[in-house]
Amino acid sequence: MFGATKDFIGKPAPPNYVAGLGRGATGFTTRSDIGPARESGDFGADAKQGAAGKEGGDDDDERFQDPDNEVGLFSGAPYEEDDEEADRVWAMIDTKMDERRKARREAREREELARYRQERPKISQQFADLKRQLSSIDEEEWAAIPEVGDLVGKNRKRNKMPERYTPMTDTILAAARDKTGYDTTLNEQEQKLGGVTTPADGMMTNFREIGQARDKVLGLKLDQVSDSVSGQTTIDPKGYLTDLNSVVVKSDAEIGDIKKARLLLNSVITTNPKHAPGWIAAARLEEVAGRPVQARNIIAKGCEQCPKSEDVWLESARLNTVDNAKIILANAVRQLPQSVKIWLKAVDLETDPKAQKRVLRRALEFIPNSVKLWRAAVNMEENPDDAKVLLSRAVELVPLSVELWLALARLESYENAQKVLNKARAAVPTSHEIWIAAARLEEQHGKPHMVDRIIQLAARALSQTGTVLDRDQWLKEAEKCEKNGSVLTCQAIVRATIGLGVEEEDQKATWMEDAESCIAHGSIETARAIYAHALKVFPGRKSIWMAAAYLEKGHGTPQSLEELLQRAVRYCPQAEVLWLMGAKEKWLADDVQGARAILEEAFRANPNSEKIWLAAVKVESESNEYERARKLLELARKESGTDRVWMKSAMLERQLKNYDGCLQLLEEGLQRYPTFDKLWAIKGQVEDEALNNSSKARETYNKAVKNCPKSTLLWILLAKLEEKMGMVTKARSTLEKARYTNPKTPELWVEGIRIEVRAKNQSVAKSMSAKALQECPTSGAIWREVIFLEARPQRKARSVDALKKCEHDPIVVTTVALLFWTDRKIEKARNWFQKAVQIDPDQGDSFAWWYKFELQHGTEEQQEAVVKRCVASEPRHGERWTAVAKDMANIGKRTADILKLCAAKLEPIK
Repeated sequence: MFGATKDFIGKPAPPNYVAGLGRGATGFTTRSDIGPARESGDFGADAKQGAAGKEGGDDDDERFQDPDNEVGLFSGAPYEEDDEEADRVWAMIDTKMDERRKARREAREREELARYRQERPKISQQFADLKRQLSSIDEEEWAAIPEVGDLVGKNRKRNKMPERYTPMTDTILAAARDKTGYDTTLNEQEQKLGGVTTPADGMMTNFREIGQARDKVLGLKLDQVSDSVSGQTTIDPKGYLTDLNSVVVKSDAEIGDIKKARLLLNSVITTNPKHAPGWIAAARLEEVAGRPVQARNIIAKGCEQCPKSEDVWLESARLNTVDNAKIILANAVRQLPQSVKIWLKAVDLETDPKAQKRVLRRALEFIPNSVKLWRAAVNMEENPDDAKVLLSRAVELVPLSVELWLALARLESYENAQKVLNKARAAVPTSHEIWIAAARLEEQHGKPHMVDRIIQLAARALSQTGTVLDRDQWLKEAEKCEKNGSVLTCQAIVRATIGLGVEEEDQKATWMEDAESCIAHGSIETARAIYAHALKVFPGRKSIWMAAAYLEKGHGTPQSLEELLQRAVRYCPQAEVLWLMGAKEKWLADDVQGARAILEEAFRANPNSEKIWLAAVKVESESNEYERARKLLELARKESGTDRVWMKSAMLERQLKNYDGCLQLLEEGLQRYPTFDKLWAIKGQVEDEALNNSSKARETYNKAVKNCPKSTLLWILLAKLEEKMGMVTKARSTLEKARYTNPKTPELWVEGIRIEVRAKNQSVAKSMSAKALQECPTSGAIWREVIFLEARPQRKARSVDALKKCEHDPIVVTTVALLFWTDRKIEKARNWFQKAVQIDPDQGDSFAWWYKFELQHGTEEQQEAVVKRCVASEPRHGERWTAVAKDMANIGKRTADILKLCAAKLEPIK
């Protein structure tokens, strides 16, 4: 009947057992259990208790553990002034010690708090970005957000509540039956033979009044959409549906905002009816709300309350129709006859030129000193004589307007214009525009000697009047004159003012910067004038001559460039670059005799110049005068004897296929210059390619890398030769040794990756590319190999990584262009090719890929533009470019030919 007795009943509890702890019922201690926090202040009793405690052997009293409660040994001693002084001194010491590290401590606390907030941000901070995104949610999305409910609590309550079943009432069952059933009984008003008995009194319906009411409603709707002009309507029958798209449907929130703003603005114009901006804002609010009639009424009241505010009148004219606006502005000028804006608005409303002139003349009667009104009146005149009459009167009434004086001078003849400008200078002595206009007048009438004189007088007169323009302002005026076609005036301004405010030691650098700035702005004549003045001051500076020569080469004529270079070598005969530039221009113009003559003069000025020797050899060899080139090189080896002279001698013999003579020259050259890597490279190439002696060539390269261990070219040639001979493992070893000798050399890593790719070891190539990026993370060549090692879907992501590391590398930019090309994004590819050649115009591979791209997707004009840009840039570098340009079959060919050959040899991207 009863359950069995539990086995733990009557037994002692286990150690550390707390009753009810398992179900969460923990015990607690109240203050009454432990007594007060402090003992009473009965010092006598405390002393006795302390003595008793000491006798009992317990000296650990709680009174002595509280530093704020000074009781103990001296608690009963009197507190005197010296004690107070001591406490004050200790307090000062504590304060001082606290202030010593206060700033550091507070900074550390702030830092720790910031670190704590960063590691454990607040809930509001965690959801801050999501809250900001809520601003872009529309009403439908707001409505779709479910309501937050205590679903857990509801479910818990629902689960705990017992289910109750209540029988349905008869009323509900009867209503459900009547709703779904059919009733066949007749109503009182229904007849047995059909029809319904009319409950009305039998009066007849007046259909005429119903039709009149409908016509009246239709008329009201038509009146609302009609113009003030009778017979016209704003509804366009053809574009009606299109116009519906422009109708702005305001949301409830916008309507609520408009109502709030309306209340606010009503309060503004009610409390301060003389505040014009309030009326304007209220009218614009009604305009935005789509209530133009209310807007016009409000702004009309604003005109009554603020008759001296031109902004209110102008706003009223804007909101009304043209005819009403004319009436409004007529009332406005009665209130504000001195308002230029109102008069000009009245002119704009007129469509007849005669009416516009009439309004302007009426305005000038009230405001005769308005420059804007005079300018508008002059612009309305079609007859120059009438314009002269108006301007003559204008400068009498507004003598300080430089614009009106200059306009009058432009309409007058030469003699009258001089008189007008003299009067203007007397009326406005501080205006530099009048002096410049006088100089331009003399230039236009063929008196260039007067231009410099007038500009010099201008600078002197303006400095006397205290109106001193700085050099930058004068240069801007010179650029304006150039754009207006007055070149002589531009040059005169530069000569007279370029040295203003510039220290003597800063003149060269400052003038070079000014010239470069003018070139960037497209002001070529201004830059040319700056260079000309700089060369007069510094005729022996080679850098200025070169800058001027490049300007003439890019924007001048061959004759002007030749004349400049002749002057340059006269002042700087030791400048080899100027001699070579002149000879090259002659050679490009197919004037070989002229190039020879220039180089002969250069020899006399620079007898042992290596560059001039080699330039002369190039002229002769590319003119097929090989014997003359040999003799020149022989003389150069005797006179100059540099390593490059020996190299050019060997290359000439190699070009002529005189391999024995080439090898002999190389042996002699290597005896003189054993560390010149290009001599070793030529020797190995001759032995390998021309003589088909690969083993001999390998011996040569092995000797070469011992003599030139820092030469990347020789290591790569040796590895390629070993790979060609089938010794791939040896080639790998060679490149590893090269990378150990020359760390952080991208070319060696690139060649190693390519050897693995050619050996079809993709995994090894990828691992090697990863190591290469660790050692050379900003190498565009390595990134190119890394990108093309990836599958096509992953190449785009790798290109993004490459651009982050080396954004301005032409190889990477060209690679991105190739990726766009493979994705058939033609315009993007073209833009990236242009960006690549703009970053480094010396990279020939970029031009070659771009030309190949235009051959496939561009027009003839675009292809020709690429060729012209390449010829102007004259690229010298690039892996594919140099391989084609230095091929023996292509020596002597022009840049355009090299570009086409290089583009033809490029393989399509897979």
